[in-house]
Amino acid sequence: MKIYTFQRKQKLPITLNEAWKFLSNPKNLSTLTPKEMNFTIISKDDKPMYAGQVIQYSVTPIAGIKATWVSEITHFVDGNYFVDLQLYGPYAFWHHKHFIHEIDGGVEMEDIIDYKVPLGILGQIVHPFLVKPKLEEIFKYRQEKLIEIFGEYKK
Repeated sequence: MKIYTFQRKQKLPITLNEAWKFLSNPKNLSTLTPKEMNFTIISKDDKPMYAGQVIQYSVTPIAGIKATWVSEITHFVDGNYFVDLQLYGPYAFWHHKHFIHEIDGGVEMEDIIDYKVPLGILGQIVHPFLVKPKLEEIFKYRQEKLIEIFGEYKK
């Protein structure tokens, strides 16, 4: 079983409170996801994020194929980090850690995703030219959208 790790960091010129309020709100995921993925939250839990929360999404990750994605917020430390674990969805395994901490002039966000592609060896074969580039594209979009919303970090 091959587990891949995808990691990204981004600095933003905003306070920890502003960053946390935006990034820990599941409703903002649709803003940070490319439009062609048709990301929609379908769960009815409108409470602020908490450990144990289950969130259901509808998403079109690749080639117009619609998928249901169900995540659980397994860890949550207010103003510091949260972890979502895919319970059901397009990946064989998905564990996403979101860290936010203050730096001089803003915050640094860090995403660390450990994941396994489905379909065994076939999934591993298509990973370098289908799955990994799609993750790169999603996080590039997210980075650009966050700069559009909050401005560019210039320290």
